[in-house]
Amino acid sequence: MTHPSPHAAHDHAQHVQHMQHVHQQGHDTTADQSEILDLDAEVLAEHIASITAWLPIGTSPRRIVDLGCGTGTGTLALLARFPEAEVTAVDTSAAHLSRLKEKAEAEGVAGRVRIMRADLDARWPELGTPELVWASASMHHMADPDRALSQVHDMLAPGGLFAVVELAGFPRFLPEDAPEDGPGLEERCHAALAHHHAAQLPHRGADWGRKLTAAGFVVVDERTIPVDIEGTGNTAVGRYALSGLRRLRGGVARMLPAEDLAALDQLLDTDSAHSILHRRDLSVRTERTVWAARRA
Repeated sequence: MTHPSPHAAHDHAQHVQHMQHVHQQGHDTTADQSEILDLDAEVLAEHIASITAWLPIGTSPRRIVDLGCGTGTGTLALLARFPEAEVTAVDTSAAHLSRLKEKAEAEGVAGRVRIMRADLDARWPELGTPELVWASASMHHMADPDRALSQVHDMLAPGGLFAVVELAGFPRFLPEDAPEDGPGLEERCHAALAHHHAAQLPHRGADWGRKLTAAGFVVVDERTIPVDIEGTGNTAVGRYALSGLRRLRGGVARMLPAEDLAALDQLLDTDSAHSILHRRDLSVRTERTVWAARRA
């Protein structure tokens, strides 16, 4: 397994679909998810660009499919990387696709994007014969990912590439000894969320290399890419941390002891002197694994 430099990592993203379907009570979850996907794209822009630059592709693809495109982080990065290509962007969310359309129009690439709303756990739409299929932080959300891998295998053009990007977990933002009245709070929240996800997202953390091989692909490369972005002077990191921890709270509130919930709420109170927006010790820490596979 190879490892590029620490600044070479990803989005996601993406990924979120990598937002893990966590819902915060009292908030517009669709708007919240769009916001955090856009912040993910802003903060991790260099990383997604580094992954698209790394893709082991000979001839530049003309037809690309982005499965689970969210608000368009991967779609727009792929359009920038391959200026002759058109991308079919697929997602279940009308709100996300609308946001993608806005961003594509703002960047002057709307004519190269085909937007398609579809539930890939149901009947797959006609997606043509792409030379590149991109799935960032979306495969683990599939009810039957093995079926989805077979679908991609069958539609991929001869010699085409399937790029699967998956998360090690949602980013950490706080130092290990923070906050002062509850050191280790963030890790305890993530431990509680992992317990919840064990039932809700059984394919998260799957061995995608093995699954790709079983579906008839040859994995030609695999990389685990660290993300470690210093937050000092970057207001987007603070907003990303605030949005991410708000959503995290929605998933773990009932599982936290009262003192941890109080400490978390203090971080999320933007009127408080202890608000996460006022901290100068934030960073974005996670890692992504990328599999590049071809049809056998």
